[in-house]
Amino acid sequence: MTETPRLLTPTAKLPPLDGQVILITGAASGLGRCVGAVLGEAGARVVLADLALPKAQSWTNELTERGIRAQALELDVGDARAVERAIALVQERFGRLDAAINSAAIDITAPISELDAVQWERIVRTNLNGPFLVSKYAAAAMVAAPLPEGGSTVRGHIVNICSTASKRAWPNAAAYHATKWGLLGLSHALHAELRPQRIKVSALLAGGMRTPFLLDRFPDIDREVLQDPMNVALAVRFVLTQPAETVIPELMVLPMRESSWP
Repeated sequence: MTETPRLLTPTAKLPPLDGQVILITGAASGLGRCVGAVLGEAGARVVLADLALPKAQSWTNELTERGIRAQALELDVGDARAVERAIALVQERFGRLDAAINSAAIDITAPISELDAVQWERIVRTNLNGPFLVSKYAAAAMVAAPLPEGGSTVRGHIVNICSTASKRAWPNAAAYHATKWGLLGLSHALHAELRPQRIKVSALLAGGMRTPFLLDRFPDIDREVLQDPMNVALAVRFVLTQPAETVIPELMVLPMRESSWP
């Protein structure tokens, strides 16, 4: 028997995230900053984790003034003990962890002949080790927690912010590409591994954005070929607000004039 599709009105809105506790790494600037605002406005309690605590606290204060429930948290995502403590702190303070957004990332633009081992390890530590550690401890917390009230069959959601750099490559970004390709692989592996435990895992591949990550390093870049990071943050919300029976393992969000993707 074929089920009749349910029609949605053109003005249908995404469901709210009321009551959910969501940890966002790299939340003091760039895309992470926008994700905090978008998810907070959707009703979530957002934990803004960043190595730069003063910036995270300043953004937290701004969001709080706008009526958003936000909490700043100092976090080095590459430090296993720090990540484990952070997840435990979130559970202790709020009693739950519904989602973790791995947005923290760095890059050093240099040819491999000039990229030293210390710089390589720093990029890998932040961009790949960090999401692994956050996912590891967040998933453990989600599995240990009872299922949410209201009949939901989902224990939690992990969203990994990847990039078009996880699908293609260009010069002078070997470490960045290696970590982003690795993160995409990690994300799909966790999707396969954690789905039976009722944890969703999604990789969001963002094209070029008007954020300090690009604008500060490439002052001559054409801003018109980049997209507003708020648009990508809205895509994160879209991924998080799918029905319990649906998961989006991978989603690419490009500006219309994306230069790194056909």
